[in-house]
Amino acid sequence: MGNLNFILPEIFISLSIMFLLVLGVFKKESSKLIFNISLLVFLITCIITINETFSVSRETLFNKSVVIDSMSSLMKIITLIGGLLVLIISSSYLKIYKIYNIEYPVLILSSVLGMMVMISSNDLIVFYMGLELQSLALYVLATFNRDQLISSEAGLKYFVLSALSSGLLLYGCSLIYGFSGSTNFDIISNQLNYNDYVLTFGIVFILVGLAFKISAVPFHMWAPDVYEGSPTTVTLFFSIVPKIAALTVLIRFLYVPFLNLIEQWQMIIVFLSIASMVFGAVAAIGQTNIKRLIAYSSIGHIGYTLAGLTTVSNEGIQSSIIYISIYAIMNLAFFSCLLMLKRKDQYYENIDDLSGLSKNHPILSLSFLIILFSLAGIPPLAGFFAKFYIFKAVLEQSMYFLAIVGLLSTVVAAFYYLRIIKIMYFDNEKEKYDTDHSIALKFSLTISTILILTYFIFPSQLIEVVSRINII
Repeated sequence: MGNLNFILPEIFISLSIMFLLVLGVFKKESSKLIFNISLLVFLITCIITINETFSVSRETLFNKSVVIDSMSSLMKIITLIGGLLVLIISSSYLKIYKIYNIEYPVLILSSVLGMMVMISSNDLIVFYMGLELQSLALYVLATFNRDQLISSEAGLKYFVLSALSSGLLLYGCSLIYGFSGSTNFDIISNQLNYNDYVLTFGIVFILVGLAFKISAVPFHMWAPDVYEGSPTTVTLFFSIVPKIAALTVLIRFLYVPFLNLIEQWQMIIVFLSIASMVFGAVAAIGQTNIKRLIAYSSIGHIGYTLAGLTTVSNEGIQSSIIYISIYAIMNLAFFSCLLMLKRKDQYYENIDDLSGLSKNHPILSLSFLIILFSLAGIPPLAGFFAKFYIFKAVLEQSMYFLAIVGLLSTVVAAFYYLRIIKIMYFDNEKEKYDTDHSIALKFSLTISTILILTYFIFPSQLIEVVSRINII
């Protein structure tokens, strides 16, 4: 069975979820207590992950169905930090909408647990267990604001489309099992007859399911509606954390059992990347709702992340992980700004609501400016370096067409980011927003904006950590 210390983070978070559920049932008005304990659980789990697993080269457990290595450890830490920060800045938002319930932090914890299982999975069944645990919690989170019809609609759309993608994914898994006689990634890589082209169907179905989870074109149809309809803090969670877990699974799936089938899957990933970059850049131009715009923006950013995976090189994989890490920081900063657009306990989400923001809120508008420039890839901000690493890895493999499409998409996408800046700085101002924001929200915005602004001073730290990941 191996050393259970390596899955101590998952064990601890599982026991914590059960304890919090029991506590919530038997102790009345325990919402705040459970919320604070959940923050502590995230913090302790992150410390355990760093202590127990981050120094491990590669360990397997449960008949090699779970793997602990440098990639799984790093991605778990990023996932846990993302979940912790989302929970920290959710408190005031939940109180205003009167949805400050015990279920919210427990659902966030449950979803993160599913993601941690996915990240460590080296087996199709273990991967699917983690995926469904993550998804079931996300269905409920999308509909968490039951007083709003748009939130219920978002959850229903996500549930129906996600169920369809899960069915396709399971069908792909069954085909792979039929050809190899096993669900374990290591055994699949040894048992498959790589000349059998029917196997490609299994890979395609699994890639469709994973593309849905990361909202890559043409399986993005759920993202704009779910992003707009979900509570803003849930949209933040959707836009960051599940993508980290899905990207890890995609890397492990492509580069462990199917590394010798590059010809079959490489062009699929290239297509997903190009389609996502182009569609994300073009479709966001006409949006009026900020959360819908960010949904299309995230589709474009996933395209850049996938571009790194098409290179079939360790440098490409590392550049994709750096990109998703920097993107997570940028999104956290952006949503922190969005949650400050509050007036008389009402949040505003339209682009027009930013009109003349610089006149009344110069510091907030400056933060917006830095974040939007970074999302657009303007040097010397962190977003520029994220794209630079991707394009460098792509060009090293002589994939010039992909690089050209990516660069053109970046130019097009810059338009709608610059349009928001124009509205903030040159349009007529509107009524002033409230300034009584929580310390947690101010702290989140300050730290993330500073990281974006000063990344060029210390880029080697992140590169050094990610360089330990060698899959091929």
